[in-house]
Amino acid sequence: MKASDLFVRCLEAEGVTHIFGVPGEENADVMLSLIGSSIDFVLCRHEQAAAFAADVYGRLTGKSGVCLGTLGPGATNLVTGVADANMDRAPCVCIIGQASTTRLHKESHQNMDSIAMFKPITKWAHSIYDERNIPEVIRKAFKLAEAEKPGATVIELPEDIAKNDVELPPMRITKTRRPAADHKAISQAVDLIDAAKNPLIIAGNGAVRKRAAQQLKRLAHKSGIGVVNTFMGKGAVPRTDPHCLFTMGLQGRDYINLATDEADLIISVGYDLVEFAPSFWNVHSGKKIIHIDFWPAEIDSDYPVDIDIVSDVADALWQINEELNVRHDAAGNLPLFDIGGRQKLRQAILDDFAMEKDDQSFPMKPQKVLWDVREALGPDDILLSDVGAHKMWISRYYQCDTPNTCLISNGFCSMGFALPGGMGAKIAEPDRKVVAICGDAGFLMNVQDLETMVRRKLPVVVIVWVDGEYGLIKWKQQNHFDGRHSELSFGNPDFELLAKSFGMWGKLLTEASQLPSALDEALALDGPALLAIPIDYAENMKLTERLGNLQFSI
Repeated sequence: MKASDLFVRCLEAEGVTHIFGVPGEENADVMLSLIGSSIDFVLCRHEQAAAFAADVYGRLTGKSGVCLGTLGPGATNLVTGVADANMDRAPCVCIIGQASTTRLHKESHQNMDSIAMFKPITKWAHSIYDERNIPEVIRKAFKLAEAEKPGATVIELPEDIAKNDVELPPMRITKTRRPAADHKAISQAVDLIDAAKNPLIIAGNGAVRKRAAQQLKRLAHKSGIGVVNTFMGKGAVPRTDPHCLFTMGLQGRDYINLATDEADLIISVGYDLVEFAPSFWNVHSGKKIIHIDFWPAEIDSDYPVDIDIVSDVADALWQINEELNVRHDAAGNLPLFDIGGRQKLRQAILDDFAMEKDDQSFPMKPQKVLWDVREALGPDDILLSDVGAHKMWISRYYQCDTPNTCLISNGFCSMGFALPGGMGAKIAEPDRKVVAICGDAGFLMNVQDLETMVRRKLPVVVIVWVDGEYGLIKWKQQNHFDGRHSELSFGNPDFELLAKSFGMWGKLLTEASQLPSALDEALALDGPALLAIPIDYAENMKLTERLGNLQFSI
């Protein structure tokens, strides 16, 4: 067979069902080999969109999302989405074309060292220089991408190698078992829990894995310890659970900062420092910290770990739960702490969330929009947030019932993520409703892939928050420069005409009362929908001022 045929057979053996991408001349052999295969090639309108779609596909399935581009500009266009997948721990395999090996040693058309470019932003990147290495390279790329902590890998296939004849089978796939936690570390961690007065759990990105979330909830109930989630840990404990203390992540003062300030023990579960720097929540020194994650704790002066538990997160939590049983269950001492003591704080946050739920002012307040969106979506439906001022509102106000139902670009924090990410979400989870919320700036960064949604009949609802400015940058400049900001405004298209030009449903709201019915109509369609909502971002500084003057006694 041709090497490109073997390449596709190896992808099929890895369980690949979809590839998102934009082909080029140098990967034409792979594209022809895909014809007749079991793999569905999702033709996108920009490589960055393909990478974001693969990123989200990987987050939701736990299997590598796959994206494809050609050499040169195709490879450089993939970079942002691949970096996002890597930093937000999404398994993703990126396939790129390359010129013939006969001209890589010299100046030639579109020739660049793509592997060197990708190495700093991936777990592994490699070029295939011998067709006999294809099974090993593909197996390694997928194994590394999906190993904890997941991330991105890159395979480059030069066009002359793709044409060569070869006769090899794909490699056999074996399951890798992650190591269990050290028993001494588990015992020492429970010692710290026993000695604590005001412990708190921080649930991060690694806590939303299915088994980890189950064991985390069990630990919260067994111990009576409240759980705070990062932006990426939403749903690790359901929002209705009395142990759920909602989200940390706004860099200013907030209700949850009061809880972290007075905590004497922090149990961080699957937490990456990139999610929310410990300098923001570990303001007062003296806290004990238990770190539970797949990798050892990062070195940070604001994150001085006392117990470093390195193992499969679910297994570590299970061991802690069993040790709590051994020590306390027979004596009837569980739970160790009264979660009732956290209900005053929890109710204050819930009241804060509901403060604007009946507001009918227009342009709409962010809080009101998110209340209506949350009401329209079920517990397993998926919301994606782009990056901008709306991300901060979503992170604080939109709470979840189950893991991986609010997806945010947080580590790499890239604008343009949500719209193409919605494509990946809908293809990964076709039976769940998918809503992508974008600012008007981020929306236009990948607007071209509305056409992909239309062509593929993907029922994704894209909501654009319209303010005609780079709102988050304005908010941060105002906070740092006494209310002043640089020139950040821009123009926008007619959103209804834009949707019509793509052949899809579109609506620009003109009053707040239209939102619930518009959402219902958009979510009932069998294709994509575009809903534009003018937003009152004067609420940004009002929130900053209100939280800055927050008075609440825990």
